[in-house]
Amino acid sequence: MVILRHELRQGKKALAIWTAIIAFMLALCILIYPEMKSQMGEISGMFADMGSFSAAFGMDRINFGEFSGFFGVECGNVLGLGGAFFAAMLGISALAKEEKEQTAEFLLSHPVSRAEVVWEKLGAVLIQIVILNAAVIGVTALSVVVIDESPDIKTFALLFLAYFIMQAETAAVCFGISAFIGREGLGIGLGLAALFYFMNIISNLTKDAKFLKYITPFGYTEGADIIADGRIEIKYLAVGFIIMAAGIALAFYRYGKKDIAV
Repeated sequence: MVILRHELRQGKKALAIWTAIIAFMLALCILIYPEMKSQMGEISGMFADMGSFSAAFGMDRINFGEFSGFFGVECGNVLGLGGAFFAAMLGISALAKEEKEQTAEFLLSHPVSRAEVVWEKLGAVLIQIVILNAAVIGVTALSVVVIDESPDIKTFALLFLAYFIMQAETAAVCFGISAFIGREGLGIGLGLAALFYFMNIISNLTKDAKFLKYITPFGYTEGADIIADGRIEIKYLAVGFIIMAAGIALAFYRYGKKDIAV
């Protein structure tokens, strides 16, 4: 567990910064809701009639004037994008940074197998994602109490669960890629997270691109679908778990055979 603890110590600053920023933005979105509530009826109707723009963000399927609809669109984008970027950053650097920082020789000279290295680094990535989400949920709950709203607990639990799984899948895909690259590929990770986000938007715009929801983890985090149906779309989620498992398996396979530059 030495490697896991080292990874957590090394990443605590970045974790604190990302958590603070995402939690602050979510709290800000929630706290301004009472000021906008009186105008939300008109705004919801206006957004629902904006054609492709409304469809892209699911605003044609939910009532933007209600707190759950407002949260699903506004706050969901903050947590979705912010969480995906953070998860991608963690995953893409996990295995590649040893070569970039020239610490691979020191790491592999210890009495640990490469499989142990991968397991502990993967564990550190997932623990940081859990910490981020726990803090965000706490701040969200406190902010909701402050504005005196009573959202449906089940719906919000499903939303946060979907975002957590999405972050884990994004991290797993980037983790697998990390085993193939010789240097830290931060741009690759962030670019992939952004690509996933825009793939979901494109899939909302046209039925011909609906298949993209099976590829992007944002497909099962669609706030409009979760709020309207009261569930996470299982067919997209199942594919997401398969992709997640494939990313992790690929990391173990490649890292076990890789010639690591020291």
